[in-house]
Amino acid sequence: MLSKFVSTGDKIELRSIDKGWGEQLDNSQKVYSSDVHVVLSDDTMEIIMPMENTKLILLPVDSEYELVIYGATGLYQCFARVTDRYKSNNVFLLLVELTSNLRKYQRREFYRFSCALEMRTRSLEEEEVNAIEQQTSYTLQAGLPLKRSIIVDISGGGFRFLSEQKYEPDSLVYCKYQLCMEKERKEYEVVGKVLSVREAENRPGTYEHRVQYYNLDKKIREKIIKFIFEEERNERKKERLS
Repeated sequence: MLSKFVSTGDKIELRSIDKGWGEQLDNSQKVYSSDVHVVLSDDTMEIIMPMENTKLILLPVDSEYELVIYGATGLYQCFARVTDRYKSNNVFLLLVELTSNLRKYQRREFYRFSCALEMRTRSLEEEEVNAIEQQTSYTLQAGLPLKRSIIVDISGGGFRFLSEQKYEPDSLVYCKYQLCMEKERKEYEVVGKVLSVREAENRPGTYEHRVQYYNLDKKIREKIIKFIFEEERNERKKERLS
């Protein structure tokens, strides 16, 4: 329950998810500060309208934000949508509805979303690795055989995948997969650095790899985080219907 972790008076930070899609908060990004006014239900709460230099910041209705809440038991993060704004007892308030689950938040980490996504992978050729590490222009070689893999969780910083092919730690791997957003599928080709590998429990011959994106374009990272946000919002809608 939301009220179990969030209480009246808790400090809260809001940032538009159109600017960064869940990247770590830093001083170069605009963050609005506010306080929780009252928790109304498991997925709605009133927050005090943020101010800047004694001026109210009129956040638009239907705008969506990443929230970081300083609760009594820790730091929490979620996504939310402003559904109304009004004045009550001389206090200007925003009514917000959570569009994702509330979760523990660590500023240096990206949220990992559990999934099952088909992917194709291969080790990079030596000349590809040299070009990437030297940050020179290069073109990935086409037509090389790819191994079937399954992404089991994904984040803006990397992903975890299963494959019968074992890739060595610190090696660079070419990865190709599709994400569906707004009913449109788009293919992504990224390079990942293998952080760790181990044989999957109860699945001999299958290896679990933890991978970090290597020199990932910021726009692609934002699209990946947007995909995660949309998928979690869809799951939350399904939970409500059931």
